[in-house]
Amino acid sequence: MADHGSFPFISIYINNIDILYIIQYNVVYGDAMTDDAFDNFILELRRGTLVMAALSQLDEEQYGYSLINALKSKGLEIDQGTLYPLLRRLEAQGLLQSAWRIEADRPRRYYRLSVEGRHLLPRLKNEWMSIVSIMNTMLKKGE
Repeated sequence: MADHGSFPFISIYINNIDILYIIQYNVVYGDAMTDDAFDNFILELRRGTLVMAALSQLDEEQYGYSLINALKSKGLEIDQGTLYPLLRRLEAQGLLQSAWRIEADRPRRYYRLSVEGRHLLPRLKNEWMSIVSIMNTMLKKGE
């Protein structure tokens, strides 16, 4: 039995199954959702969008901090501890290229889309638009 505040239930730790159990517990017993559970939902929603958000801003070279600021200026905040591992993973997957440069006596790693990244981004955009359309239809139905 795991104890999540006032939510006693058996926990299985596979892809945030805890969240599902909290929802089921809340539905069955009528308890209000915890802030932690809600925050986990938000993290799950954001996680899928961060790849596309980062790729969409890397037509031109940027270093990590400038990318953080570019995303923030468009309304998406991301911390360094999330962005830098994401950039390294995307580079390892062949979607980004990077190069080190020294500017103002500081080494900076600049990232930009690779050829593979340039081919993938329009496909991701199309898929995203399809998902948004489907979700809009589903969410309007529930109003």
